[in-house]
Amino acid sequence: MTIIENDLFKVAIRNQGGELTSFYNKTTGVEHLWQADANIWPWHAPNLFPIVGQLINNKLLVDGQEYELPRHGFNRTSELLLLKADEQSAWFSLPYSERTLSKYPYKFDFQIHYDLLDDALRVTYKLINLDKKPIYFSVGGHPGFNVPFHKGENYEDYYIEFEVDEKLETHLLSPEGLFNGQAEAIATDKGKLLLTRDMFNKDALVFKNLQSRVVTIKSTRHNETLTVEFPHFNYLGIWAKPGADFVCIEPWLGCADSAGKHVDISEKEAIQKLQVGHVFEGAFFISA
Repeated sequence: MTIIENDLFKVAIRNQGGELTSFYNKTTGVEHLWQADANIWPWHAPNLFPIVGQLINNKLLVDGQEYELPRHGFNRTSELLLLKADEQSAWFSLPYSERTLSKYPYKFDFQIHYDLLDDALRVTYKLINLDKKPIYFSVGGHPGFNVPFHKGENYEDYYIEFEVDEKLETHLLSPEGLFNGQAEAIATDKGKLLLTRDMFNKDALVFKNLQSRVVTIKSTRHNETLTVEFPHFNYLGIWAKPGADFVCIEPWLGCADSAGKHVDISEKEAIQKLQVGHVFEGAFFISA
């Protein structure tokens, strides 16, 4: 386990998936990150690569070849290398290998950099193309945050506030986790998405056309907040296991397949393309 900290936060990251396992607010004494109850949801904040979401039949199609790839890709179950760390930052790396090539036929180095700024944790994804061809990929965060913040509070005391007053429309998923071609309006109260125990009964809320690049978890009972800023990510997922005491704020570059549309990776919705010799970087920020 790697620990980084500053005056405001103490952060822990494990090598598996380069996954954040603790985001502790020293000022309020609140552990903001879901602590991975295996009976409910066994993750804290998985990093999604090289895909986001579900593939049709768990098959990735690349140049006419099929590759077996689980939901959200293989990074979250991989052991990453700790490249370096100091008091306030840590670098992790997942280089390509025979194992990854058997599931995803590209040569790459996928890196995750955590660094504490004055008032936020920055999570940076970096992908280096080591291949002789362009790389197609998706990447995203999936951090789960404890709601409520304190014992004795109710889940329904909390809401998510968007940077601008959005007309929210979620794109619906099938039981298999594939887009079913339907969309549904989501009611808000003056830009506030009120959290309820049943709001994720149909799976995640998936927003593809947000103007906002900042969302904040707030309470009607106090002024403590948690904010996720995602300037480099076009899609946002919001999800929780129905009835559980957390909510995930998920910045994505990429998304699940649509039912009945098994296309080559180069034609997947929201797919990213990285040219030979190029480097991709994208970051999101967590503050409280």
